[in-house]
Amino acid sequence: MKVIVGLGNPGPRYAGTRHNVGFDVVDLLAAGVGTSPFRSRFQAQVAEFADGAETVLLVKPETFMNLSGQSVRQALDFYKQPAESLLVVCDDIALPLGRLRVRMQGTHGGHNGLRDIQAHLGTTAYSRLRIGVGAPDDDAADHVLGRFRPTERAAVTEAVARAAEAALVWVRHGTTECMNRYNGEKDATPKRPKKSRDHDASPDV
Repeated sequence: MKVIVGLGNPGPRYAGTRHNVGFDVVDLLAAGVGTSPFRSRFQAQVAEFADGAETVLLVKPETFMNLSGQSVRQALDFYKQPAESLLVVCDDIALPLGRLRVRMQGTHGGHNGLRDIQAHLGTTAYSRLRIGVGAPDDDAADHVLGRFRPTERAAVTEAVARAAEAALVWVRHGTTECMNRYNGEKDATPKRPKKSRDHDASPDV
């Protein structure tokens, strides 16, 4: 089994925000033929599909971003899966809009969703796929909880589609192949100045 977790915040208030691109990727994967309907399990919305002989579990935690690790821990424990079977998809304000970055392991980098997952799993040895949502002009929390500008939507739609493709490459060929294919792609927009990534100060973020 492979487990793909998209990070975000639940509810219509947060739908379409920069912080919810992980949810958007999982929703796109779930739209494929043969995927089960989402159901509530592990404090999350969960669906699954078969990719060849591999079962792929799709998870959207409903705990709010800063408590994402609770849901991830429950899912892995239930299916007795190691952290190496996990791919977490999330936003990244340190990456230019539309840029993808795949890593086999690493620190949370200031992202509190990844921070909580790391705390609950007790390891950084899980794969993550970050999607650039652009650097904030001012307040980072307002930026990630805000929606994309009309001029950004085409780039974001393309990035979510590429991220869904990258997730399937990860399932079929592993993290190294996924990194080789997607980490060298060009930015969707010119690079903006990097700001602090500690952008998850409240439970809603």
